Amino acid sequence: MVNGKIKMTTKLSYAWYVLHTKSRFENVVNDGLFKKSMEVFLPKIQVRSKRRDRKVMIRVPLFPGYLFVKTDLNPYEHLEIVKTAGAVRLIGTHESPVPVPEPTIESLKIMVAGNNEISTGCRLQKGDRVIVVSGPFTGVTGTFVRYSGKGRVVVNIEALGQYAGVDVNEEDVEILSDLFL
Repeated sequence: MVNGKIKMTTKLSYAWYVLHTKSRFENVVNDGLFKKSMEVFLPKIQVRSKRRDRKVMIRVPLFPGYLFVKTDLNPYEHLEIVKTAGAVRLIGTHESPVPVPEPTIESLKIMVAGNNEISTGCRLQKGDRVIVVSGPFTGVTGTFVRYSGKGRVVVNIEALGQYAGVDVNEEDVEILSDLFL
């Protein structure tokens, strides 16, 4: 306490944080933050293109909709991060974003540097509310039921008190955020 006032000293230190992006905006956000001279990490893996007319390998984000940014969370830098086109929010608790341990980031960098196949866990869980973002069912909302193999998922759509299950490409489905529920 100094002159009857509480003196607050907070030492800001750099750490990695997870940044949620708009759907398929990972590269836009990555480039935007890089142009702002921020340290950013977008882990990508090589996968075979799912388009029927091509048999090429493409690089896609390991965690669709997310990338990592290193910051000390000073107010100016925090604002610059979330103002970046396509950025949604830093992931954390109601109080503040939660840092990702440095060894985790280093492990991810080693994993994506190699040419080995990397498989990730399921991004959809039974009961998740989803929206179809491309394909013949674009705009349809429903409930994720299960994975049906080879990149396909089953989504239940409710209409007139009845359910109809449709089989769609996993890449054509996005989880509905709490904002849309």
